[in-house]
Amino acid sequence: MAEGRLSEYKLRRRVNFYETDCAGIVHFSWFFRYLEEAEHAMWRAAGLSIAPAGEVSYPRVSATFDYQAPLRFEDEFDVVVRVAAIGRSSMRYACTITRGTAQVATGTTTIVCVKAHDGGMKAVLLRVKTGEQTRFVALSFARA
Repeated sequence: MAEGRLSEYKLRRRVNFYETDCAGIVHFSWFFRYLEEAEHAMWRAAGLSIAPAGEVSYPRVSATFDYQAPLRFEDEFDVVVRVAAIGRSSMRYACTITRGTAQVATGTTTIVCVKAHDGGMKAVLLRVKTGEQTRFVALSFARA
């Protein structure tokens, strides 16, 4: 991670009982929640909010996970989310979930920056000023 920028975040977590199925294994749908939890923590660490009051929103337009090993009740694991790509109005995250040294799952999700427009939603560009440069990106994860 470059000094002064936040493009990767690691969240340590423990499996709760309610996240498991009857076999004691984490249900696949929870992995998407883990990614989103780490994403929101990354935004907070950058001093930002994923839900600025009434300005824009960031719906998911794509999400995938591949599973290599199960997680079970009370397993401690890490969720690492990183910014993989920034487009004109979108951002793609890559996620790796590990338990110790074992890779458990990998996934991606893509968000789009939108604002309300004539009763619908419209993709927008956000203008981010960094020093003397103005860039158009969906977000800036520059630390204050």
